[in-house]
Amino acid sequence: MKVHRRLLGLAGVCAATGGAVAVLATGAQAGHTRASAAAAPKQIVVGTLYASSGAYAADSLPQYDGVKFWVNQMNKSGGVYVAAYHKKIHVKLVAYNDQSSPTTAATLYSQLITQNHVNIMIPDFGSVLTAPAVSIAQDHHQLLFDATASGTVFFTPNNPYIVGSGIRNSAFWPQPLVQFLVAKHIKKIAILYDANDFDAAQAATLDHGLKAHGIRPVYYQSTATTTTTYGTLIDSIAATNPQAVIEFGYNTNDVPFLNTIPTSGHRFNMVFTVFPGQLPQLFQQEVGTKNLGYTYTYATPPLVPYSKVNLGLNTAQFSRAFKHSFPSVPVTYPAMAGYGTALIAQEALAKASSFTQLAMRRAIGNESGKLTTAIGQFKITKDGAQEGEFLPVGQVFPSHGGTTIKVVYPTSMATTKAKYPAPKG
Repeated sequence: MKVHRRLLGLAGVCAATGGAVAVLATGAQAGHTRASAAAAPKQIVVGTLYASSGAYAADSLPQYDGVKFWVNQMNKSGGVYVAAYHKKIHVKLVAYNDQSSPTTAATLYSQLITQNHVNIMIPDFGSVLTAPAVSIAQDHHQLLFDATASGTVFFTPNNPYIVGSGIRNSAFWPQPLVQFLVAKHIKKIAILYDANDFDAAQAATLDHGLKAHGIRPVYYQSTATTTTTYGTLIDSIAATNPQAVIEFGYNTNDVPFLNTIPTSGHRFNMVFTVFPGQLPQLFQQEVGTKNLGYTYTYATPPLVPYSKVNLGLNTAQFSRAFKHSFPSVPVTYPAMAGYGTALIAQEALAKASSFTQLAMRRAIGNESGKLTTAIGQFKITKDGAQEGEFLPVGQVFPSHGGTTIKVVYPTSMATTKAKYPAPKG
C-alpha cells in the first residue's frame, strides 16, 4: 500500500537517507539515565523509530509526528521538567527509519540504547514493530513508553521495563462490541482474525464474551497477518449464514477485506473491522464511501473527544495545534497516541525522585488512574498494560462528500442509533 504524504519536520529537524536519523534540538548528548551524575544532563534524549515505507507507514508516520509535536511544545516552553534536578531540561529527539521491518527495528532499538544512550524510549507503531524492543529494552534495563503496541504478551510480572502509555491493551478492546452484539440479539457471528497477538487477543475476548452469554460463533478462524486476498475466506464465512462478520486485522488487512466483500457476491447485515476509526481518511481514499458505508469499527479520539484533561492539551486543543504544526497531515488516532505517550513520559520525569529508569516506572505507576489526556484516562495494570482508555462501537455513515463515523454504543456515549441490518445499496 502506498502512503501519499510528506514528512513535515519541525524546526531543527535533520534527516539522512536510508536508515535515517532525525534529530530535534542541538547540544551535547545527554548521559544515560542509569548513569549517576551530580550535574543535570544538558539534554533529555528521547529515542524512537518510524517507518517511512512498508505495511505500517500509514500508522507509524503520524505517531512519529505526534512525538515530534510534543518535543516542539516542550522546547518552546523551555524544556521538560525533571524533578530529580528541579529544573527544565531541553529535549533532543533521535529517530531512525525501520522501514516497517522488525529485523531492522531490532538493530535500531539496540543502537538507540547502546550508542545514543536515550533517556526516554518510545517504540514504533503497533505490536509487530514494538515486539523486538521489549526483550532488548528489558535486557538493557531501559523503560519502554509503549504508544500503540497493545498485545497482551508484552506485559508480564517479571518485566518492569514497559508501561502502556497510549492505547488500551487489545484484550480489552472488544468488550463494548460484545455488549452491542448481545443488545442487538445478534447470535450468528463469524470471527476472522490475523494470527498475531494484537488481533488474537481481540478475537479471544470476543469469543469468550459471547460464550458467556450463550452465543457460540458460527465461524472462528485465523489467517496470516500478511493476508491480502480474501475471496475464499469470505466464501467460507458466507456459508455459515452469519448475521455479523467481525474481522480483526491491521489496516493492510481491513482495506482488501472490505473491498472484496462487494465483489464476492455476498452481503452481510453487519461488518466490523478495526482500523477505519483510527485512519478514516485513508479508508475513505482506499475503500470508498460505497464499500465503507454502514460498516462498524472502534471509535477512537479525535472521534471521541476528551475536553476535561489534567495533562497536556485536550482533544480539540491538540487537533488545532497539530494542524497548525502539520497542516497537510490529518489528525488521526496514531498522532494523538504519539503525543499522549510522550505526555506520560513527561509526567514520569516530573514525578520521579531520581533520574533512573525504575524510578520513572515507579513514579508513573503511582499516577495510574489519576491522569486524563487527549486520548483518555491513563490507568495501568500491575504489569504495566494500559486499561484506562475506552473504545466505543462506531458505525460509518455516508455523508456529503464521503463518510463520517458516529458512536452507536454504549447508549450513554452514542451520537446516533445504529443502522442494523445495514441498508441495501
